[in-house]
Amino acid sequence: MQTIIAISGSLRSASVNTTLLNIVATRLPSGIEYSIFEGIADLPHFNPDIDKGEPLPAVQRLRDRIREAAAVVICTPEYAFGVPGVLKNALDWLVSSGELNEKPVASISASPLYRGGDRAHASLSLTLEALGTKQVARVTIPAITTKLNGEGQLTHPETLQELDQLAQALVATIQP
Repeated sequence: MQTIIAISGSLRSASVNTTLLNIVATRLPSGIEYSIFEGIADLPHFNPDIDKGEPLPAVQRLRDRIREAAAVVICTPEYAFGVPGVLKNALDWLVSSGELNEKPVASISASPLYRGGDRAHASLSLTLEALGTKQVARVTIPAITTKLNGEGQLTHPETLQELDQLAQALVATIQP
């Protein structure tokens, strides 16, 4: 069974980014194992001096999950025109170990602002390029709060279609 691991760049319990990753799960065909990695808050601040020998348990969990996945999807908010520090920190832990090298990755940014987190998305894309990923799909979602109903469900048809296309592009890279 092919697996896709998802990473939310937000630690908020009611994160729109995590909600979007849960929606992506509903757009995937059967036979794909999909889960959201819950451990980025547990990662220590990246420091190459402590990344020698046996990795710290939280770092090893992240690396193992990425290594075992056929593909990755990342959804990020935009903070101060960039990706949140916690997401960048998680990606920094993958630089020297190479789990993302040649891995298919889809990325999403969502913002309540009209630009859709495009600056965070641009920053994330540069980091993913540096990590050697195969960026297979990119979606920016502006004015996300206007596209959710009172229960937090995405009701905007065009955005749902974009997430469908993202899921299809990701699956196409991992299924023969």
